[in-house]
Parts: sequence; structure tokens; C-alpha cells
Amino acid sequence: MEFTTHDLTEAKRQIDSTLHKLRETIKTLELKEDMNRYKSQITLAKRRVDAFEIANCLIEAELNKRQ
Repeated sequence: MEFTTHDLTEAKRQIDSTLHKLRETIKTLELKEDMNRYKSQITLAKRRVDAFEIANCLIEAELNKRQ
């Protein structure tokens, strides 16, 4: 599938926004007194951060190839 530079740039912008929100969510959940209650949600959010970071790296690599 072919993506324009604009498509990739917009996808990266959206991923960056989602990463910011996920990281803030993790911070909030980890600060709760009953953190163990949220352990699975924290784990899921951290896994999503990892996945989005991989996607971001791949997008950046593609954008750099186009310059």
C-alpha cells in the first residue's frame, strides 16, 4: 500500500498525540493508592506505548527516506 508524505506526517502526529495521552494515563494510574487494582490497565497501556513507538520509528524511517 502506498502512502503520501502527508498521510505519514498526519499519522505520526496522531500517534504522538495518543502516546502523550497514554503516558499521562499510566502516570495517573500508577499514582493511585490502590494501584494493584489497575495493574492490567497499566500493563495494557504500556504495551500500547511500545507498539505506537515502533510504528512511529517506522514512519520516521520512511519519511527520512523521502527527504
